[in-house]
Amino acid sequence: MIGENVSSADNQQERLQRLGYYLAGFVDGEGSFNVSLRRKSDYNTKWQVVLSFNVSQKDITVLKILKGTLGCGIIKVRKCDGLYSYDVTKPGDVLNKVIPFFDQFGFLSPTKQRNYKIFKEISSFANIKPLNKMTLYRIMELREKLNEDKGRKRKYTIQDVFGESSETIRQAPAVGDDIVRPTWQHVESDRNNQVCSALTC
Repeated sequence: MIGENVSSADNQQERLQRLGYYLAGFVDGEGSFNVSLRRKSDYNTKWQVVLSFNVSQKDITVLKILKGTLGCGIIKVRKCDGLYSYDVTKPGDVLNKVIPFFDQFGFLSPTKQRNYKIFKEISSFANIKPLNKMTLYRIMELREKLNEDKGRKRKYTIQDVFGESSETIRQAPAVGDDIVRPTWQHVESDRNNQVCSALTC
């Protein structure tokens, strides 16, 4: 009986691992990580940084599985094209559920790896409270590199947010409270090899 229970637990773990890698592969091709800005007069910097993870599809099936696996986000129907859209925008969900999941299962494509790394760094900076101008400027710089291949036009640019003071902020030394440090340290690993091994086992 004990042996059967152990075997069942192992099989369950294997199924969860395979599902995780499947979902990561699905997001690799269909998902996106984005960072936008909203004007907020009651914020110290007058701007709110909005993190979002999104996947859109005609068929809702995989989106439901992804939502159930991550345990967060909402699925809605977009009025513009009728597609189902799975979105995670709550900062706590992005930091504590979305990022740990993709840290574990990773991506194969270099483009998604690069965009995810930038998004993760921005997420760490955005979590610094209170957000000061130096940190916001660093977030804006990183955002310029996010999803470059898609040729998107930003609603708000660095110039829109900082105006003529943007050059002064860029050149200002990071001293005291203005030191910008992420809350995580990037660690190089063999995650890509692990992903490939899992897909071919």
